[in-house]
Amino acid sequence: MSSPPMTEIPPLHTYLQIHPDDNVLVALRDLPAGTTLLHQGQAITLPKPVQAKHKVTTEALAIGEPVRMYGVRVGKATKPIALGEVITTTNVLHEAEAYGLHSRQAWTWQPPDVSAWQTTTFQGYPRTDGSVGTRNYWLVVPLVFCENRNIRMLQDAFEQALGYGKTDRYRQQVQQLVDSYRAGHLDKVDLIADAELPIDRSLLFPNVDGIKFLTHEMGCGGTAADAQRLCDLLAGFITNANVGGVTVLSLGCQKSQLSMLQAAITARSPTFDRPVLYFNHQTYGTETELLTAAIKQTFQGLVQLNLQTRQPVPLAKLNIGLKCGGSDGFSGISANPAVGHLSDVLVTLGGTTLLAEFPELCGVEQELINRCTEERDAQRFVQLLESYAAQAAAVGAGFDMNPSPGNIKDGLITDAIKSAGAAKKGGYAPIAGVLDYTEKAVRPGLHLLCTPGNDVLATTGMAASGATLILFTTGLGTPTGNPITPTVKIATNTRLATRMPDLIDFDAGPIVAGGETIAENGERLLHWLVGLASGRYQTKAELLGQDDFIPWQRDVNL
Repeated sequence: MSSPPMTEIPPLHTYLQIHPDDNVLVALRDLPAGTTLLHQGQAITLPKPVQAKHKVTTEALAIGEPVRMYGVRVGKATKPIALGEVITTTNVLHEAEAYGLHSRQAWTWQPPDVSAWQTTTFQGYPRTDGSVGTRNYWLVVPLVFCENRNIRMLQDAFEQALGYGKTDRYRQQVQQLVDSYRAGHLDKVDLIADAELPIDRSLLFPNVDGIKFLTHEMGCGGTAADAQRLCDLLAGFITNANVGGVTVLSLGCQKSQLSMLQAAITARSPTFDRPVLYFNHQTYGTETELLTAAIKQTFQGLVQLNLQTRQPVPLAKLNIGLKCGGSDGFSGISANPAVGHLSDVLVTLGGTTLLAEFPELCGVEQELINRCTEERDAQRFVQLLESYAAQAAAVGAGFDMNPSPGNIKDGLITDAIKSAGAAKKGGYAPIAGVLDYTEKAVRPGLHLLCTPGNDVLATTGMAASGATLILFTTGLGTPTGNPITPTVKIATNTRLATRMPDLIDFDAGPIVAGGETIAENGERLLHWLVGLASGRYQTKAELLGQDDFIPWQRDVNL
């Protein structure tokens, strides 16, 4: 079986039926009461106003009848719903399609024409294991929370001296207030929020894109499994192609031992040969001796890392994580399918993409089962998904609780609606593999990666699984990034891109306006990514220093 392509939006259109089997229409503009929508030969007069992003029915629904969107069941009526009435949390409850391995069918798809991209290259950092980085970072990590202070001491020592520290306009604002208070004229101060401050762009090591410092609250006091999970996560970051060298601080007596980390690195990359410097605090004795040694050897490592230069490599060497957060009712019809088209283009070229957020695949499980090229991957997807769902159920939670108040307010009233739109980030390509949290892809193609929907837990997991770029679609605006993997914020609507320009990198809003097709927008994004991957510019998250890192301890998180 196959799934039909997304419906394109004509210019100046006011509503959209996403799939021919759907019994709801999406409002693309605010529609006043009394508006008449002409749909398949019938006139639908709206009894009440409908906000953009929300849905109205194309038929009257009785209690218990299904609501269909994206061609799948996304809810059921909990009370009679009239023709043209808005569906809300008061008249519709989450309900998803049944799925199972026994229903698996062969998947067919039409790969996109990639002839225009066959010879395109980006300037990346090739590693000896065959991976290619879009950045060349030195990473500094603690094996246990006891070393967090020392990590921060190293960060303070290195960042400003080497030119990687961010100019802090807010510190200058506070200093301005302090000076004004002392001078006795605080009431006359007018702070300028967007003042541009001078930034020293002269870097001592121009081929080193930065030094990244991680802290966490793990490493000891938990279970042996917790310690192993931390080592697996850190090993994923260390072996990510964007990392050229690493400094590791250890206390010495913690559960997360250096030997565990070394084994986890070897398991992910048997021929790993990038420099990893280990410093055991209890061996050195004093903090001064520990940090002095770490500073000297790390600086020497940076000197060597700076000798590496970018080289032209094919797009097949990109590894891209696919994520959405702060989603709205336009996510599944603009930014997500545009990213899905980009994913299809990339995997057709031989690249790798990672579709994360298992709680946001609810309702489209059968399609994903069908798309797995190997039976074992379909089986693993079901096993990981059902284990995750059972863990949530054990504490009285469920995937149906995933939508946030912001999601609901902007049209995503059930998890199945949210999930069916979120899954569009994965396009239509067959699924080459299914990965658990922090596992790396061993073959090119589209992969399903088990992560929570939580923004930072998911992006942390994608970076640990090897993503060298992350595409993050958002309809409401989400200020987050990743320490080692550039995170691209893609607005689902132009209003958001205009309102939050310091967060948004790319606008998929022209799709909603009918000014661009899904494919045109996705390929324009891919063209922009070539420059980003080549280091010609940075994401807004990089410019803001949004280095968010939160390990998932496998607790219930939707």
